[in-house]
Amino acid sequence: MKIGILSDTHDNLPRIRQAVDRFNQLGVEFVIHCGDFIAPFSLKPLQNLNCEYVGVFGNNDGEKMGLQSSSSGRIRVEPATIELAGRKISFFHDIEIFFNLAADSQAFDLICSGHTHKAHVERRGKSLIVNPGECGGWLYGTSTIAMVDLDKLEVEIIKLE
Repeated sequence: MKIGILSDTHDNLPRIRQAVDRFNQLGVEFVIHCGDFIAPFSLKPLQNLNCEYVGVFGNNDGEKMGLQSSSSGRIRVEPATIELAGRKISFFHDIEIFFNLAADSQAFDLICSGHTHKAHVERRGKSLIVNPGECGGWLYGTSTIAMVDLDKLEVEIIKLE
């Protein structure tokens, strides 16, 4: 099963649309957003995904009620956990609070985070750790997303141009 991961979209509608198009082209079956959507209008492009998505609130998501309503409850308080294709997944935005707890627990096959705006891939024990970087591209000027093959537990960081 292929899943898409994105974070820190920060209302950049052209990049969000590009990420959605890329996920659809790649045939991902589920998408995880690791926070910092910003405004509810930024969720509209996600309606064009050919799959379901979930997300968590980030530190800049001020209009939480609007985001939760516009997403039909798909956006949760961090940390969140799901199971897909027999893999336990934890995802959150703020790495300072949850990262070491999740990684050290060895309870998860995949740990996804955002917040730093920098793409990062690491293995810690049995856990694959993925930060897809910033989809919005506002901070560092490079927009990235990630695709994870849950069967192989392999990740690809994808640059949007």
